[in-house]
Amino acid sequence: MYDKLPSDFLIQFYNEVKKMNSNGLVSKSMYYEIGLIIAAASKRGIQLDKPKDFEQNVDHELLLELKCRNWINKIPNNKATENN
Repeated sequence: MYDKLPSDFLIQFYNEVKKMNSNGLVSKSMYYEIGLIIAAASKRGIQLDKPKDFEQNVDHELLLELKCRNWINKIPNNKATENN
């Protein structure tokens, strides 16, 4: 689904989820969605940073798959997110 969204909407949605996360409003299942959003953005060359506690809350197998496909980088070059 995220692959079909316009880039600006994808980034805005990501920023909203990230704000909710910083307020403690995101469940562990939402981290899976964050990973999918980051992956969809990465396919377009958009680097999104991941929450600090992302790796602690994402299923290990999903995390390995995202990293193997280079969809999630350890240090993004050009962040398209707000500075939170």
